[in-house]
Amino acid sequence: MKRLAFLLLAMLCIVTMTFSQTSTEDFKPNGKPLALLFTHYTSAFSDGEMNPSFGITRAYLGYEYNFSPEFYAKVVMDVGDPKVGAFDRVAYLKNAYVQYKKGNFKADFGMISTKQFKISEKIWGFRYIEKSFQDAYGMNSSADYGMSFDYKFNDFISVDFSVINGEGYKVLQSDDFVRPGLGITVNPVKNITARVFGDYMGDENKQQSLATFLAYTGEKLTLAGEYNYQKNVDMQDGYDYYGPSFYAIFKSSDKLKIFGRFDELNSSTPDGEEGAWNLEDDGKLFMAGVEINPLKGVKVAPNFRFWDTADNDIPNTSYLYLNLELKF
Repeated sequence: MKRLAFLLLAMLCIVTMTFSQTSTEDFKPNGKPLALLFTHYTSAFSDGEMNPSFGITRAYLGYEYNFSPEFYAKVVMDVGDPKVGAFDRVAYLKNAYVQYKKGNFKADFGMISTKQFKISEKIWGFRYIEKSFQDAYGMNSSADYGMSFDYKFNDFISVDFSVINGEGYKVLQSDDFVRPGLGITVNPVKNITARVFGDYMGDENKQQSLATFLAYTGEKLTLAGEYNYQKNVDMQDGYDYYGPSFYAIFKSSDKLKIFGRFDELNSSTPDGEEGAWNLEDDGKLFMAGVEINPLKGVKVAPNFRFWDTADNDIPNTSYLYLNLELKF
């Protein structure tokens, strides 16, 4: 582990020294604060009961700084619900990295944004409403300790390679494993994006992930689909989960979008077990809504969701949401 970390750090230093010869005579270092807030109101209807609630999903606070045309740094705190214990809100270090970018090459080092679903999330574009498939169902984290390298060969193809801890930004390194991953993105024609990404982690029972993605992004209409598979979840033999996600977005005007989405999460039945290991969380998600952009930095999205659970002992749930994003 230590040898691998040293090797990766040495690679970054070599890349930096190789490409850092550039003129900065006309450049003035600059930076700015960042603030992004996700909040919502929801009413959940299940088994004849209604449960209304207000919530702040996320608050991102940070700062970004350009040291030179090539060197950039970003620090972001994520204030959110930890989903465990008695804490209502906990602040995490979401990003803290330095980036080097020159021409078609880019390298990130530190607490970086991960690559597994970054393009899918960007094209989906409604992170404040719902996470993209891999993030929503816990297949991968949106940030982690590590490093990544991107290279765009031409307008047709680009590749990215990353090595991360594999435990997300909320957990420090707790084992001797790292999670290397390789992604290839292809744009065969205008408005078409195709991508495949794979990674693995572990020793005897390796956790292996595969993500495929295809999208059409027109001026008015976006159509996208992805299929994700993770084998040996948490390095447990036979514990797999997988599923597709499809969504469509129609841009009616600069201030109005209409969207719909369908997810299906399935899990395997390990040897010796009677049912799927993740049955309580397996199911199908149906979502539809509109996004209104009344002011710069303000987005409002009333939407309806239906969760069709795969467990016959758990009732299905309908949701009415009002999501809000504030960016300043």
